[in-house]
Amino acid sequence: MISERRRVATLVVFTTLGLIVALGVQPVSVERILAAYLLTLAGIALAALTRILASDSTHRHASRFEHALRRSPERPSRPAELVRIEREITLGISSAGHFHNRLAPLLRDAAGARLGFALEERPDAARARLGGGTWELLRPDRPAPEDRSGPGLPLARVRSVVDSLERL
Repeated sequence: MISERRRVATLVVFTTLGLIVALGVQPVSVERILAAYLLTLAGIALAALTRILASDSTHRHASRFEHALRRSPERPSRPAELVRIEREITLGISSAGHFHNRLAPLLRDAAGARLGFALEERPDAARARLGGGTWELLRPDRPAPEDRSGPGLPLARVRSVVDSLERL
């Protein structure tokens, strides 16, 4: 606001100096010089008012219509793949059938990625690198559980398998 006042004052001072010079030289009639002076002052006033009103409109509250058009910022969310894996772990803990059909293949793929080969391709090398306990849970020929609705793998056991995969 202060810079706008300074700008207007500077323009008025220079315009007035121009008026004094024009009245001293009198290249045209005094009426024309005064008319040009008043017209210039009116232009400066209109420009200043336009800027003031434009700056005030940005601080005003938006109408309901403008508010409805404005998009709300997206809330940060967790990656979909992370949510899916968490769901698979939760279901694999609660159900033996889900562990066998969904979580074990997911862990098997992770083990294959860490080893650099699929467990089915080189089972002896996979068993040696994974260790006996992890191999027994992830081996490709592991039989399906007799009671698919029974409890799945305990969370502590899932953690130990994931830890052993991370150490590869």
